[in-house]
Amino acid sequence: MPSLVPISSRLRAGLALAALAFALTACSSSTGKWGFPYRAPVQQGNWITQEQVALLQVGMTREQVRFALGSPTLTSVLHADRWDYPYYYVPGRGEAQERKFTVWFDNERLARWQGDDQPDIQPFQQQAREEATRVRREDRETARVEKDEADADKQPSTPSPSGRSTLSIQQNPMLPSPAQSQRTGSGGAEPLR
Repeated sequence: MPSLVPISSRLRAGLALAALAFALTACSSSTGKWGFPYRAPVQQGNWITQEQVALLQVGMTREQVRFALGSPTLTSVLHADRWDYPYYYVPGRGEAQERKFTVWFDNERLARWQGDDQPDIQPFQQQAREEATRVRREDRETARVEKDEADADKQPSTPSPSGRSTLSIQQNPMLPSPAQSQRTGSGGAEPLR
């Protein structure tokens, strides 16, 4: 009867190796999206664009400002003539973004505004722009590869050692190969009837 000691030691060694491999692959990633613990991105506040800020004009009513910028995130009873539009975004991993924008009213009319530089596009437009850039990059790469293949097909004739010029001829996949032509004896084509 065989001994159980070598099998159990092999089993333990195999399990230890499998656990080590799992631990190493589970905690690493080339994209940075896999990792423990998962960190959800946090977005708070109003996303205001340069286009929205360009709509502002001194003398606008509160309703007009609300239409242009959206409802304010912060209003205060103590500062009724001031609306704040903070924006804060913390991605799961990476640098936090913070922007502030404030408007002031005088006699229920917009008097002035101040704040950080605002982006020129909305977040969904940002993702679409990144996707379009990626697609253009892939299209350029595909065009370059196709051009290289076309250039390779247009190889000029090269002189042979005997001094005669030879052409590289590629076999058309729709036609039989020269070996098939010799076997059939008719050039590989059957006459039409």
